[in-house]
Amino acid sequence: MVKAVRFYETGGPEVLRYEEVEVGEPGPGEVRIRHVAVGLNYADTYVRSGIYQVPLPSGMGVEASGVVVAVGAGVTNVAQGDRVTYTGFMNTLGAYSSERLISAAPLIKLPETIAFETAAAMTMRGLTSAYLMRRIYPFQAGDSILLHAAAGGVGLIVSQWAKLLGLTVIGTVSTEAKAEIARAHGCDHVINYSHEDIAQRVRELTGGRGVDVVIDSVGKDTFMASLDSLKRRGLLVCVGTASGSIPPFDPQLLAWKGSLFVTRPALADYIADPAERAELVGELFDHVGSGRIKIEINQHYALEDAVQAHRDLEARKTIGSSIFVI
Repeated sequence: MVKAVRFYETGGPEVLRYEEVEVGEPGPGEVRIRHVAVGLNYADTYVRSGIYQVPLPSGMGVEASGVVVAVGAGVTNVAQGDRVTYTGFMNTLGAYSSERLISAAPLIKLPETIAFETAAAMTMRGLTSAYLMRRIYPFQAGDSILLHAAAGGVGLIVSQWAKLLGLTVIGTVSTEAKAEIARAHGCDHVINYSHEDIAQRVRELTGGRGVDVVIDSVGKDTFMASLDSLKRRGLLVCVGTASGSIPPFDPQLLAWKGSLFVTRPALADYIADPAERAELVGELFDHVGSGRIKIEINQHYALEDAVQAHRDLEARKTIGSSIFVI
């Protein structure tokens, strides 16, 4: 019996339904996958709430790992029995399921050095971290970054990767427990924004200069502090809106604050080219497989507990990565 989480209207976590579904045989270019683990990402809440609009009714989730159990005509990149992982958006929506049909195109073969649970916790977060560290800015040893949500799934990977590149990492967190986790994963300095002024502390820590790059997954609540933490001609990378969307602003603001740059990247545009995706995947898997980057999975849920998982995520109760175990 195949189970899946679906939703028929947008709204809060309560709109998610855990129900039985039928999964047929794969058509041309498709495969059928038996999932072992499924990723829980903050972007899932954007889909459920309607911030990211999808046709309804819809499945939920865009990241999972498992085993290919059947292959449709014309599929050459994977075979029955292969261990695979995937992430994406519209072409992978429906990951919250025990089995599913999916296009073979986004599938990534999983090496034996990486467990299914690890893959489900890191494919989206890891590839996001990969493009942030290797594509978004020409980092050099000695550069500095401000990393919001430093104890989150992406934050813990980015901070470790940044240290491999010789960067100085200033992380922001909301609790002392999260501060300890962030320090343990490479943050040189940690700012607790519940009682510290972010921009003021950044200026103190950088001798008044500011950081080269801010990586901001929080959005509305941290936008101005992020701008005020940058050096002249620094770069703000907006990778999420956990606190809400950034309000419209006059671009002249960027000139007033030091001729700053702002970008809003999407993972899809950094893995659309197969060769570039393969390069990022190879580097990520090498770091994780060798132990240079460790993936923290601190929350495990059953698929039928998706409502609670979304509540925990939105209440910022989670640390590191969260997954569903099938």
